[in-house]
Amino acid sequence: MIPAEILDHELANVTESLRASGAPFASATVIRTLGQTAAKPGAKAVLSAEGDILHGWVGGGCVRGALGRAARQALADGTPQLVSLMPEDLLTEKGLVAGDQADGTKIARNGCPSRGSMDIFVEPILPLPELVIYGASPVAQALARLAPQFDWTVTRADPAAALPDIVPGARRMIVLATQGQGDAPALMAALAASAEHWSFVGSRRKFAALRARFETEGMDPETLDRVNAPAGLAIDAVTPYEIALSILARLIQQRRHKAREVKS
Repeated sequence: MIPAEILDHELANVTESLRASGAPFASATVIRTLGQTAAKPGAKAVLSAEGDILHGWVGGGCVRGALGRAARQALADGTPQLVSLMPEDLLTEKGLVAGDQADGTKIARNGCPSRGSMDIFVEPILPLPELVIYGASPVAQALARLAPQFDWTVTRADPAAALPDIVPGARRMIVLATQGQGDAPALMAALAASAEHWSFVGSRRKFAALRARFETEGMDPETLDRVNAPAGLAIDAVTPYEIALSILARLIQQRRHKAREVKS
């Protein structure tokens, strides 16, 4: 076995371990080089959420600063980054400075003595978003079956047990589909958990009654404002699967919202 094959195998193991842990990370691949560079096209590395190289190699210390910044940006935005490192004289010749954006490429200075240029593609690897479902109603069951097909990790929650903290970089959304079976304790548990979106399956009138009860008991109205009720997009859904589909459509809208903002 040649060294490159060993390295690929080790990278695969590191990547698999990071995926299993649910930790966000980034992969970097050299896609083009000009002139003398230590790393050649095809060189790969895996970087932590902090931008540190965990395994692999794409160049020396003069590359790592720009690479770390690109990895952190990619993970923050959820979108890939293309970084072009050039020596100072080439930047001047092209009228560019480090930090510029040119044709979707982030420009950085290559301070390596070799004075070559390289382009590196940095891809964020984010954990699947978590969909927490409270309830055992037909809508809850339909949602639990549909969601994995759209790349969600499903957690069936128990109001009596607190949800664990979210792994840094991960995303969580909560749907209350109790539909008359323990609505109040489920809502209390859901609002005590960290998440970016809460939805309540039920009519506006039903949620308004729950809201009035919680406010009477002293809950902050701003906390209750987080809940989207009724859940889902208005598509005139009737069956449990149609309602589940409308909820997933709303959750996907929330999931992709940040990516659309970055692209625009």
